[in-house]
Amino acid sequence: MTVVIVIVLLIAAAYLFMQQPQFGKNPAGDHLEKIKSSPHYKNGQFQNLNPTPQLTEGASVPSVLRAFFFEKSKRAIPSTILPSQKTNLLHLPPDQDVLVWFGHSSYFIQIDGKRFLIDPVLTGSASPLSFTTRSFKGSDVYTTNDIPSIDYLLVSHDHYDHLDHKTILQLKPKIKKVITGLGVGAHFQYWGYDREKIIELDWNEKIVLEDGFEINTTPARHFSGRNLNRNKTLWLSFVLITPAHKIFIGGDSGYDSHFKEIGSRFGPFELAILENGQYNKSWKHIHMMPEEVIQAAKELKASQLLPVHWSKFSLSLHDWDEPVIRITKAAEGSGIRMLHPMIGEAVNLKGGFTGQTWWHGIT
Repeated sequence: MTVVIVIVLLIAAAYLFMQQPQFGKNPAGDHLEKIKSSPHYKNGQFQNLNPTPQLTEGASVPSVLRAFFFEKSKRAIPSTILPSQKTNLLHLPPDQDVLVWFGHSSYFIQIDGKRFLIDPVLTGSASPLSFTTRSFKGSDVYTTNDIPSIDYLLVSHDHYDHLDHKTILQLKPKIKKVITGLGVGAHFQYWGYDREKIIELDWNEKIVLEDGFEINTTPARHFSGRNLNRNKTLWLSFVLITPAHKIFIGGDSGYDSHFKEIGSRFGPFELAILENGQYNKSWKHIHMMPEEVIQAAKELKASQLLPVHWSKFSLSLHDWDEPVIRITKAAEGSGIRMLHPMIGEAVNLKGGFTGQTWWHGIT
């Protein structure tokens, strides 16, 4: 009887803990009604275009947990402070077209006079428990105080390393519009954002932002969820078209046929921003291996590639710098120009980036 009481109390404690705001809110009401009409929502969950097991054949939850506890690289976290630059985003000339990467999948784009912010995580952790999954030393040179007024906040999906509760709360006065996947708006509304500021989209939708600016939503191969319920909200990628530029914003995705389809429909792209990090052969269907990233960039018809999803959090087993080492090698002879800025370094979107291999020599 005592054991049963203990189990009940633990379950109750876990339930109460998960009612905290950082876990967000599952879609309900008009959010849920729109979801139910999506052709990609079946049997109570969003589905990928093709079957996508979380783990590859031969892998199991026990084997993955064992690897995390006992087989993780000793260099998964850099031993020294990462180098960075501090671009003053608050005083950028409005006619300057730049991209500034904040590490992992967070970055700022000022382009043709408009400001975009993508998947910002700026409070030092990618977890509902702020003392876990801490950012690397030196990767947090930017805080929300350094972010100017944002015309459009793009959020690819609701995982903690892409949608951070504290960051989103602190940015609220600076955000004019939020563009995200179906269901993700429920988190924003729960956190106090006005419903009219939130635009939720399915795959293969187009929204004209203003003259010369449009967003097309495109598929990704991934999953979603901030609690035990997975795939209640949609994950996606974006095609950003401005008066003078066309950029692919990839979010998180395993490799699949959708890259070729997007390239055929919208390409060529002057820049593709693709995830390259936190991969492993045990879950390669939901995170690309570096060599697959190059293949995806080719199929997108991208002339330049910015690999993200690395250099801030250790969410896999590999060395912290393995993603950039492998992808720069894989890019040799591909005809694709690699952009690998250090955190905070301004990338001129009109050309002229001559970034250094800044990760060399960091153990």
